[in-house]
Amino acid sequence: MLIGLPRELKAGEQRVGLTPHAVRELVLHDHQVLVESGAGAGIRVSDAEYEAAGALIRSCSEVWDKAELVVKVKEPQASERKMLGAGQILFAYLHLAPDPDQTADLVDSGAACVAYETVTDSPGGLPLLAPMSRVAGRLAVQAGAWALETAHGGIGLLIGGVPGVPPARVAIIGGGVVGENAAEIAIGMGADVRVLDIDPAALDHLEQRFGASVVTVTSTRATVETEVQNADLVIGAVLVTGARAPKLVTADLIKQMRPGSVVVDVAIDQGGCFETSKPTTHAEPTFVIDGVVHYCVANMPGAVPVTSTRALSDATLPRVLAIAENGLDALRTDPHLRAGLNVYKGRVTEPHVAAALDLPYTDPLTALGF
Repeated sequence: MLIGLPRELKAGEQRVGLTPHAVRELVLHDHQVLVESGAGAGIRVSDAEYEAAGALIRSCSEVWDKAELVVKVKEPQASERKMLGAGQILFAYLHLAPDPDQTADLVDSGAACVAYETVTDSPGGLPLLAPMSRVAGRLAVQAGAWALETAHGGIGLLIGGVPGVPPARVAIIGGGVVGENAAEIAIGMGADVRVLDIDPAALDHLEQRFGASVVTVTSTRATVETEVQNADLVIGAVLVTGARAPKLVTADLIKQMRPGSVVVDVAIDQGGCFETSKPTTHAEPTFVIDGVVHYCVANMPGAVPVTSTRALSDATLPRVLAIAENGLDALRTDPHLRAGLNVYKGRVTEPHVAAALDLPYTDPLTALGF
C-alpha cells in the first residue's frame, strides 16, 4: 500500500504520525511511504533520516494526492480536508463530536476516516488514546504549576509548598488514564491531591496505587462543587469515548473559585468539561474568566513532540501495518480497529458522533458492506 505522512498544520503541532523506525518497518513489509518534506522537523528528524528508512520525500500535494492511507496526528485542517478524496483512508485523531465543520467535510470527502481515539482493545481500553492521555495528564500538572505563578496570572502558589507553608490543593476530575497520570505528577511535586470519579473501581485502583498520598472522592454534583471551590488547581480529565465531554463545572461554579486559581481542561479536544472553556494554542495557552486562569490547549502533547511522537508511533504502528496489509478488510476481521471507523463514504459510523451532531448513524459493518 502507498502510505502518506504529511506535515502537521495545526497551530503549535510539532508531532509527526510515524517515526523513521516505523517507516522502516512498513518498508520492510513491502509498503511504500511518502513523507512530506519537513514533516519531521518538529522532532528534529531530517528528510535524510526518513530517506535512510526507505521513505520517498515528496511535496504536500503529492503526498495527499497519491497516498492510499494517510497517517497523521491531529485532525486534518480545512485546507487538508480539501485534498482528501474517495477511496483514501485517513488514520488520525479526529475528535468529531464537537466539530461539525470537520465532520461535514469528511462526510463530503467520501473517504474512510478512522479515529485513533475510538479504537478499542480487548480489555476495554483505548490503546491509541492512552499514550497521549498519559502525556497530557503529566503535562496538565506542569501547566497548572506554571499558571499558578503570578507572572502567568495565577495566585502565586508553589504547587508543593515549602516546610511551614502548605502546598497547593489539586482537584482532578476523572480518574482514568489522564487523571491517574496527573495524580502521579501532582503527588510527586508534593501537592494536596484529590481525585473525583463516578466509578468505584477507578477510585479503588488509585487508592491501591497511591495510598494516603491521594484522597479519592465519589463524584456527584455536590462533591464537584465542594472540591472545585476549595482547589487552587482543577484538572478536567473526563472522557466519554467518541462523545462530547460533559460540562461538569459550570460558569457559576467558576465564579466561586478563588481569584488566581487555575483550571486545566484536558478534555478540550472533546469540547471541554468546564463551561467556560474554549480552545487555546501553545502560543497563547491561557485566558482569564472571573479571575480564574484557564489553560485549554487543544493539543497538549504537542508541547513535547519527541516524547509524544515516539509513544504514539509505537502504539499506532501495528494498526497502520494491519490496514496497509489488508486494507479496509482489516476492519472486518478486527472489531477493535473497526470501532475507530467514524466516517465512511459519506456516512457517520460512530454512534456518539452521530448523536452529538444530530446526524444519521450507520453501523460500520453495514457501511463497509461486510
